Amino acid sequence: MKKRKIVLAISGASGTNLGLKALELLPDIIDKHLIISDNSKVVLEKEMKCTTYPNEDISASVASGSFGVDAMIIAPCSMNTLAKIACGISDNLITRCASVMIKEQKKLILAPREMPFSAIALENMQKLASLGIIIAPPVIAYYSKQQTLEEMENFIIGRWFDLLDIENNLYKRWE
Repeated sequence: MKKRKIVLAISGASGTNLGLKALELLPDIIDKHLIISDNSKVVLEKEMKCTTYPNEDISASVASGSFGVDAMIIAPCSMNTLAKIACGISDNLITRCASVMIKEQKKLILAPREMPFSAIALENMQKLASLGIIIAPPVIAYYSKQQTLEEMENFIIGRWFDLLDIENNLYKRWE
């Protein structure tokens, strides 16, 4: 069976730990690729089991539709990155990969991290959602009765994995 390829991109510094945790929790049967923006590089001091790319390397393999990436998640997704994707701007590797996901009709999940959302941000999210992009901000649900920050993070990541069809037991499901 072909190994699935997942790109996880981290744009912006706030919420970077959630993106890193999602990367760490991805099963080893997945070929992991990580793109980080300049503002997020500081967080990556610890070693991780994945292929990393500088955001300036727009010629990296993951920027090509022929590389065969199966899905991409941008967590967190800054409003700047979201706006660029909504406008078709591919000026760095994160936005180029997102553009490839859209043109190849592959699964793309954006986890916008700001609150409250401006009318412009909501308009960009609506535009992207109408194209089939999944907008999944890091929002907890109270039915799973999380008691700790780790449980809240596991719920959010578990929901992202559900959207990617990745089996997980990271949170208590609705009964």
